[in-house]
Amino acid sequence: MRLSRRAATASAFLVTTALALSGASAAVSAPRPKATDYVALGDSYSSGVGAGGYDSGSGSCKRSAKAYPALWAAAHKPASYHFTACSGARTGDVLANQLAPLNSGTDLVSITIGGNDAGFADTMTTCVLQGETACLNRVATARAYVRQTLPGKLDQVYDAIDGKAPAARVVVLGYPRFYKLGNCSVGLSEKSRAAINAAADDINAVTAKRAADHGFTFADVNKTFAGHEICSSAPWLHSVTLPVENSYHPTANGQSKGYLPVFGSAA
Repeated sequence: MRLSRRAATASAFLVTTALALSGASAAVSAPRPKATDYVALGDSYSSGVGAGGYDSGSGSCKRSAKAYPALWAAAHKPASYHFTACSGARTGDVLANQLAPLNSGTDLVSITIGGNDAGFADTMTTCVLQGETACLNRVATARAYVRQTLPGKLDQVYDAIDGKAPAARVVVLGYPRFYKLGNCSVGLSEKSRAAINAAADDINAVTAKRAADHGFTFADVNKTFAGHEICSSAPWLHSVTLPVENSYHPTANGQSKGYLPVFGSAA
């Protein structure tokens, strides 16, 4: 019999309390069952835009065999695997188009979401084309949205996941900081780059809090991406490039070395 996420947490608490009261000294931890039914949700950072190797049947969603969900599934061979992440997805798109594979038997769910709600693409376009003042203003607007509006949007998605897959381990992955500061002689100004990094920190902080409040695991990718930001000597993120939709997305290395190890540790 499967326990719901909240019931499992409560049971673990009761066991720990009973051990403490009885004077038991041995550490006890329930083994984590192997995930056999995996659903990968989210936006372009989960679908694998920028990594290449797209499934021809995924159309504009650009689902890549080099994306971290596909790499994890190839290595672990779950009994079922559904990859519904889609380029450009917002929270509303996840709710409308991505949740169908979830059910009471789902063991594992991954997701990146929120960047497009906050205006990721428009912000970067503004910063690249319109200069520092316009960039700082647009980033400030995005950060206000992240603080004021995004939490409720994330709650809607997380509530829906919990309702459809109450026994699943849900791993919510964050976004990397885009830039290594103090190391760029061309492109955006240092103030613009710092503001964009701060916006990424904001969205990660909000996402981590909402994930924790739902009993989900937040997986921070900034440690693996450290030293591999744009302007580093070995970036795992595309700068402005062609095709343009690859810009500011993880490369194949960003997926396999930046995202996959973090997801693998949390799954």
